[in-house]
Formats: sequence, structure tokens, C-alpha cells
Amino acid sequence: MPHLKPIKVISVVDEEPTVLQNREENQPLSPMARMFHEPESNVYIVTMIGFKSKINPEVVKANLEHSLLKHHRFSSLQVVDEKIEGGLKWVPTKVNLDDHVIVPNLEPKLIDSPDKFVEDYTSSLSQTGIKMSMPMWDLHLLNIKTSDAESVAVLRVHHSLGDGTSLMSLLLACCRKASDPNEVPSIPSVTKKIDSKGHSKRFWPYLLFKLWLFWNTLVDVVMFIATALMFVRDTKTPLKGELGNGCLPRRFVHRSVSLDDVKLVKNAMNTTINDVMLGVTQAGLSRYLNRKYGQLNIINGLSERNNNLPNNIRLRATFFMNLRPSAGIQELANMLKKGSKAKWGNQIGYLIFPFTIALRDDPLDYLREAKVAMDRKKASLEASFSYFLSKSFLKFGNKAASFPSETTLWFSNVMGPEEEISLYGYPIAYVAPSCSGQPNGLMIHVVSYANKMTFVLSVDDGLIPDPHQLCDDLEESLHLIKNASLLKDIN
Repeated sequence: MPHLKPIKVISVVDEEPTVLQNREENQPLSPMARMFHEPESNVYIVTMIGFKSKINPEVVKANLEHSLLKHHRFSSLQVVDEKIEGGLKWVPTKVNLDDHVIVPNLEPKLIDSPDKFVEDYTSSLSQTGIKMSMPMWDLHLLNIKTSDAESVAVLRVHHSLGDGTSLMSLLLACCRKASDPNEVPSIPSVTKKIDSKGHSKRFWPYLLFKLWLFWNTLVDVVMFIATALMFVRDTKTPLKGELGNGCLPRRFVHRSVSLDDVKLVKNAMNTTINDVMLGVTQAGLSRYLNRKYGQLNIINGLSERNNNLPNNIRLRATFFMNLRPSAGIQELANMLKKGSKAKWGNQIGYLIFPFTIALRDDPLDYLREAKVAMDRKKASLEASFSYFLSKSFLKFGNKAASFPSETTLWFSNVMGPEEEISLYGYPIAYVAPSCSGQPNGLMIHVVSYANKMTFVLSVDDGLIPDPHQLCDDLEESLHLIKNASLLKDIN
């Protein structure tokens, strides 16, 4: 299989190595990158990539030289230096791919359940870290057929190297269209809704909007600080783990649903795809917890009812937001340009998003509630405040610089490729990114790929022993909401 041409990362990749090294050497890690090294948030991004064919490790390694290693973050050490701000700096190094590309010797005939094997293997990665004496990433190639792929690659990257938007841009730069191996994938387009009349052209609406923004931000900041200081805590539920479980083993599972079904609901309800996924998540969590509380009732000698949920459950998510001025995925070359507004790195803030846990007669009520909550959050600067606060705490060495541990879960989403793509000539069946090392017992990540939308769960193995059941509840919730939206159109 021929090697791909080098990806267009930025003009400096064609410079002499010494020039590039001088440009990158001694650059300190950003505050958000350092935050992912804090004890309670030493986070790795773990991405499972399913392929439609077997993969040749030697072909992959040969192509990594021309693609991934062209990016300085993947060929630099994070070196301790107390003389610089933050105490960590990037130092370019020569990468030995044999240290980063791991190919286990597998005997597929001796493996009873390939799906379970891949789950267990990926889970084992959450129990180990990557040494700082090498660039903090590795790639595991598993030539084993599962229910949804012919082979699987697991890319583990320390979150200090970049956020989900950055890594998705890098993935797209390394890939080609499955339909045309000479064409790079299309960049997913995102359009921001803008009031064509413009608030600024009308004084009173503009003033009211600013007052509303100020009030929402004030309320959210107070609640954010109260949560960070543990004055406000989520209700103890079967999904709420104990503090400090970021170092506990994680299990990663995923479930794909039809993106067309999601778009159907979106159009019927005049919402966004993000609103739909939040509504489905709210419905799925409610179904799962109702079943769990019913089981607890039986254990305690009580009868199981249709509605077993306690009243007034407080269940919130640490919801991550892309703070770049340009929404969505950007071209990698643009992200790496000096002075770019959509620059590479961890350009993320987070907000506290409340899920309403209840059983609804009308499944569309889950979506309506989620939309109201998210519209309210959009009219707030909470995410920007969290980014500023984290940078300020880290600048002064404050140990309070960590992600909220009193929320029940983390929630994140990222837009993926719009068409099917191939990596180094191998067609991709699915992409399932998640995280390990976070201080919560559950993370739900949502990613789109071609005509699919995938829920990816990262769970504390001891807290949530049945993550596939939660996947079932999320999938069933989408079906119920879709059917309700179709009935709404008929009526």
C-alpha cells in the first residue's frame, strides 16, 4: 500500500528541523493543559476507531511518520522546569514509534467474546498512564473482528495535548475520503444563528438582552462557585460516584443510532441536534434510574411501581463548550497558524447543566425541557468564566484549579466527518472518543460520523456495572421521541 503524501499542517513543517525545534523549545504549557495534570483531573482522551478491514501495523507506522509526527505536540516532551510559569514546557524530541505503537499478539480463535475482549483491553488502559519521558500518546492496534468492525485501533492521548475539536481536526487531516483516496475529508460546516435585525440596531431590546445576559451569568457564576466549593451537591443516586474516583478503572462502551432519526426530530421540533441529544440523554437517564430505584425497592422489601423515582433529584453534568470564535471543526493548518482565532489546544470552558430526572407521559417533554435549559445557558457567560477562573487559579498555584467533582457526570459532544473516511487506506467503520481520569463516575460523549450518531460512555466499573443497559435506554429513548415527533406532525 503506497504511503500518503505528508499532511498540510503548517508551513513550518517544511523548515529545517533545527528551526522548528527552536520555535517550539521552552514554550510553557497553557493553563488549561496544566489543569489536565492536576491529581483529580489527570485526564486522557481514549478514542476507539473501528475499521472495515484488517490493518497492517507496518503501514500504519510508516504513515505516522508523514502525518501525526508532523504535529509538534505529538513529537514533544512535557518537561518540568520550575523557572517558567506553570513549571512545564514543551521540548521537541525524536520519536521512536516502537514505543508508541503497540500491537498485542492475539489469537482470535482463543477469544470467546471479541467485543468483551476489546472492552477489557481498553479498560486496562485507564488503569495506567503514559510516562512523561516520552510524548504522551500511544496507539494500540487490535486485529480482531468484533460485531461492528474487522479490526480496532485505540488512540490514547493525554488531554494536555489538545481538546476534542483539535484532535478531530488532526484526524481529518490524516484521513482521506473513502470514496476518493486522493481527496481530504470535507470539514463539517456549522452556522451560527444570527438575528438578522440585530439587537444592537434596537436600543431597548439590546439593553434588555444585556441585562438578561448579566443576570444569567451572575446566577450561574454563584451556582458554579457553590458547586466547586461543595456547598451544592448532586443527589446521591446509583449514577453518583464517590469523590476521587478519577483513578479508578473505567469501562468504555458505545452505541450508534441513526443520524437521520436525530435530524427528523430536530426538524419536527425546530431545535438543534445538540438539543435533541440532550433530550434523549435526559430521557435515557430517567429510564435507567427508574429501573435502578425499582430494584432497590424490591431489595428493601417494597413493591416496584411504574414510577420509582424519588422527588427532586438534583442531577447535573459538567458540560464542555468549545470557546473558539469559529464554531465546529476547523482545518488543521488554520488552527496552527500563528495568531489564529481558532487555535490548537484546550480552548474549552465548562458549565453546570441541570438534567430533570422524571418520567413523562409525552416523550417530547424531555426535549422541550432540555431546550429550555440549554437556551438559558446560551444566554450566559458561565463557560467563559470557568475558563478564566481556571487560568487565574493555576497562575497563582491555587489547588482549587480542578474540574467540579460534585456533578454526576461529564457531557461532551463533537461533530465528526460528514462522509465515510479512511485512515492510511483503511476504511473507518466508527469513531468513538471518550475520556479516563475524570472525577465523575460517568461521562457521556456524543459524536457524529457519516450517517450515524454515537453515544460513547465512560463509566466507573464499580459504580455502573451495566453500561450496555444505559446504552439500551438511550437508544430506546430516541425511538420514543422520534415516534412522538412523527405523531405530532400527523396531528
